[in-house]
Amino acid sequence: MKTIIFKSASTYLLPLLVLFSVFILLRGHYLPGGGFVGGLIAAIAFVIHSFANGLEKTKSLIKFHPGFLMPVGLSIAILSGIAPMFIGESFMTGLWFEDPIPVIGMVGSALFFDTGVYLVVIGVTLTIIFTISETL
Repeated sequence: MKTIIFKSASTYLLPLLVLFSVFILLRGHYLPGGGFVGGLIAAIAFVIHSFANGLEKTKSLIKFHPGFLMPVGLSIAILSGIAPMFIGESFMTGLWFEDPIPVIGMVGSALFFDTGVYLVVIGVTLTIIFTISETL
């Protein structure tokens, strides 16, 4: 299904869906959403683009293998859980900066954990879907 309408729409949907996924990621440590849902939305944006424009064109947009995001995201998530142990707190205790950051709000270890989950979900989802697409 590579119609001109689908190709044109996917060109505009990719940045909008990635931006929306970042919004869901940042919203998630206060309200429903977060890294998992945001990662799925970002992965869906790239899948839509690959269906419309071909797998090779989408891979050229990403510039690196999506599997690289898995260890990076996992490292960020683990470090956000271990960080409280350096100040005498237990594993996965929430730490928060004292002053809010404009637009984002209060930033704490939950946001870093969600960011790690976000990257892992994008990496796993795109690796699986791109691998299946290559074999078809």
